[in-house]
Amino acid sequence: MAPEVPAWFAEALAQSHDACEVEVDGARISYRAWGKPGLPVAVLVHGGAAHAGWWDHVAPHLATGHRVLAVDLSGHGDSAHRDRYTLTTWADEIMAVAAAESDEPPVLLGHSMGGFVVLTAAQKYGAAVRGAAAIDSPVREMSPEARAWVATAKEIPGSKTYPDRATILSRFRTLPADGAGLPYVREHLAAGSIRETEGGWTWKFDPRIFLRSMMEPEELAAAACDIALIRGERGMATTDITDVVAERLGRDVPVTMIRDAGHHIMLDQPIALIAVLQTLLGQWRNP
Repeated sequence: MAPEVPAWFAEALAQSHDACEVEVDGARISYRAWGKPGLPVAVLVHGGAAHAGWWDHVAPHLATGHRVLAVDLSGHGDSAHRDRYTLTTWADEIMAVAAAESDEPPVLLGHSMGGFVVLTAAQKYGAAVRGAAAIDSPVREMSPEARAWVATAKEIPGSKTYPDRATILSRFRTLPADGAGLPYVREHLAAGSIRETEGGWTWKFDPRIFLRSMMEPEELAAAACDIALIRGERGMATTDITDVVAERLGRDVPVTMIRDAGHHIMLDQPIALIAVLQTLLGQWRNP
């Protein structure tokens, strides 16, 4: 039996969006857009192995007064794959998407790995970014063993192929695992994560993204734009991590904690996340 869907969720998914794409450094980058063209731009950036559809139930609620863009980073969703991925390349991609819609500085909102991407963009592009928010992005030092593996790894196993759609959907998991997610949101995210291929079904993401899906404190530096941090009460961006991030950024960085939320806040506490993001957009639209 399909899970009961509340009106706010159904109304969000019923909102039409523009399907757009740009080319960045030889790769086709796909993105979705809600709201009227010409309005201030906000770019939503998914986490590692996710896709633009993770924002389908969030973006329409932010589109009053903004042109809201949800991007598929290269190696994810419907965008092209690359031979190599870096946070800087992904930062260039989200800025190119924003530039395709407006000449004005965008607001960048990124979850998990997407938070690393928006912080990288904030450092590289400075005043060309209006504000950047990282959502439960655990910037932390990598263990020596993991650092050595990343430095020497040439490739990692490809995506497994499953015999039918029902089987692969049953294998959908979040990392880290959290059983608190709303089932109707989970079903929507899972359906957008797969593609049919010769011999069955597989995940859309390129497994090689995991070679560059982390950010360490030493990679952080002061940024010219406003920065905000959002974390889940049960999430991965713990208080000590957010304190380190604020210190490395060299400024007073506000931190908002969402109660009873795990790492995937848009999955288990989406209404609270929408409220926080609406507040940030309002503040940054009228400095």
